[in-house]
Amino acid sequence: MADAAERAALVLMLRGGGRSWQQYADMVEEAGSALAILDQELGMLARTGLEDAQAELDRWHATGLGFETVLDRTYPENLRGVHDRPPFVFVAGKLEPRDARSVAVIGTRRPTPQGVQTAGAVARHLVGAGYTVISGLAAGIDTSAHTAALRAGGRTVAVIGTGVNHAYPPQNAELQRTIAAEGAVVSQFWPDARPTRRSFPLRNAVMSGLSLASVIVEASQTSGARVQARLALAHGRPVFLLRHLLEQEWARDLFKKPGTHVVNTPDEITETIERLTSFNALIA
Repeated sequence: MADAAERAALVLMLRGGGRSWQQYADMVEEAGSALAILDQELGMLARTGLEDAQAELDRWHATGLGFETVLDRTYPENLRGVHDRPPFVFVAGKLEPRDARSVAVIGTRRPTPQGVQTAGAVARHLVGAGYTVISGLAAGIDTSAHTAALRAGGRTVAVIGTGVNHAYPPQNAELQRTIAAEGAVVSQFWPDARPTRRSFPLRNAVMSGLSLASVIVEASQTSGARVQARLALAHGRPVFLLRHLLEQEWARDLFKKPGTHVVNTPDEITETIERLTSFNALIA
């Protein structure tokens, strides 16, 4: 685990540096030190702010939040393997090694009754097969997937588009607390960050990066699930479409791309993942 000074240096640099967080993630990981990059970018005088940054870290720790950086061995390995990984993630609850064996179940915020049932069936099957169910805690398909995984006694991880001190949508606040107590809630944003238009595509990138694959249950032309599908394929992770989605042009176009699979049943999802992973075909 990175020592306290390194973590404080990362916080200080991200608070005040002039580069993108992605650039800093790359630089810090390549150098193996946030302090070295802090000195290089902001000068030795920047270290005068380390005490305040450490105090901020202490406050987060006191509330039970985990803070995993690219310098930590405990940073999720699946996420470390993608090009657009964030420099840190906050974790409410606890990530476990078995969460590396995870699948994202995602879709529209306005599902049909059949979509809700299908999301639940997919989540229950994944849990039964020993997978962690990852989703984005949005209304609709995400809520159904998380809830079904919990009711089946399985692991679920929520990747959110706000800081961990907020719940979006507000009606999922209780579900968010339950997931934190029984699984993990993950955010790449400062704890008090509120939702923005840009935060949700960034959330989708982390959700894809944490997962071995993404399953789209129901989605429209404008759904954020399409963003995750594109990101997952760029990460080298397979995307599964339920067959009924081929009624839509965007899904037919997506199906033409390598790495996209159309399935009829949840069994086909896990059978394909097992086949791909057995030949080391996934980037993880």
